[in-house]
Amino acid sequence: MSLASEQSLESAYVMGTFARKPVELVRGSGMAVFDDEGREYLDFIGGIGAVSLGHCHPAVTAALSLQAEKLVHVSNYYYVEHRGEVARLLSGLLNQTVAEADKAPWKTFFANSGAEANECAIKLARLHARKRAAARVQAQGAGSDAVHAAEEAAPRLVVTLEGSFHGRTLATLAATAQPAKQEAFQPLPDGFVAVPPNDVAALEALFEAQGDQVCAVMVECVQGESGVHPCTSEFLQAARRLTAERGALLMCDEIQCGIYRCGTYPFGFQHFGILPDVVTIAKGVASGMPTGMCVARAQVADAFAPGDHGSTFGGSCLAVAAAEATLRTLAEEGIAARVEDTGAYLRERLATLPGVVEVRGLGLMVAADLAPEAPAAPDVVARGLDAGVLLNATGPHTLRFLPPLVCARRHVDSLMEKLVGLL
Repeated sequence: MSLASEQSLESAYVMGTFARKPVELVRGSGMAVFDDEGREYLDFIGGIGAVSLGHCHPAVTAALSLQAEKLVHVSNYYYVEHRGEVARLLSGLLNQTVAEADKAPWKTFFANSGAEANECAIKLARLHARKRAAARVQAQGAGSDAVHAAEEAAPRLVVTLEGSFHGRTLATLAATAQPAKQEAFQPLPDGFVAVPPNDVAALEALFEAQGDQVCAVMVECVQGESGVHPCTSEFLQAARRLTAERGALLMCDEIQCGIYRCGTYPFGFQHFGILPDVVTIAKGVASGMPTGMCVARAQVADAFAPGDHGSTFGGSCLAVAAAEATLRTLAEEGIAARVEDTGAYLRERLATLPGVVEVRGLGLMVAADLAPEAPAAPDVVARGLDAGVLLNATGPHTLRFLPPLVCARRHVDSLMEKLVGLL
């Protein structure tokens, strides 16, 4: 179907929640996608960081094809192939920087998206606090009334960071500390409070004033939607210390910065010398196939009992087949070292462009701020289509780059040739 026909149909029958670019993409391979007229585009947004192995990687397409021929969906009432294998792979990746003697299993809940993974994490944090409070009272020999009172008084407050992004469901929007995104949807669920990122004093003051009410701190080690802003090791280590002191959970939202996006290690938090209690995962974990995971250390995950949480499609046959193929291929192809090298090269080259005043990021999660006199970032994105490159702007002066992890130096060179003409 042509672009004009698709635009007409979507205008009439699809909710207008996205201001789509005037291009219809119909096929892809590696770093390239092609429109309905056969024109090629170099993809430097990668499905908002989801297409980790590049478009239509043979390992993923083969896994999906084989699984689709066998079984598509039966629900979580039954065991299926690949689900346990993926959970074991994730546990190993999360333990990669843990000393051998301290390694212990992580347990996974399978969802369909990053927002759903974060919803699960929020529920788990509050239930864990509730059960922890009950266990303390029971250990003292208290009766059922005292246990119930302790459960009702358990901490429920989730601390997030200003400028964060955790999803668009009502609870994850409440966790997303961006008032402009929240205002139209008030009233939002309560039980969330935000502090400035990298402000250790503010975090310590909050714990001093409300620490007994805090059940969790949820952070993106590298904020993506705000324009790729890494947290400092000092701040993240303070969050780990304060949560441990109070018996609260440290939860890392790795939906954008995880799955080798930052290079070197599988997850962003592993660059900062911390070990969280809960990690949420989505985007690149299945190389474009919709899926998400909330993974927790076993002693935390065991707060959930049958019926406490669920999903019709989470951990579906197709999703876990794609996730297993993705994770195994990422390991086999040595992606981490490539991401580290290509990401450093991308940042180096961006910093030399006229009109670029700051470059930030880790690995292939990169942002470039443009000078006020330079073209506006959304205009650069729009003109990029004519130049044959897919770009992304997170604000009036910020370009964000989340290419597939198979991106190589030659792709960066091609991008630079195009950007020179756009800036």
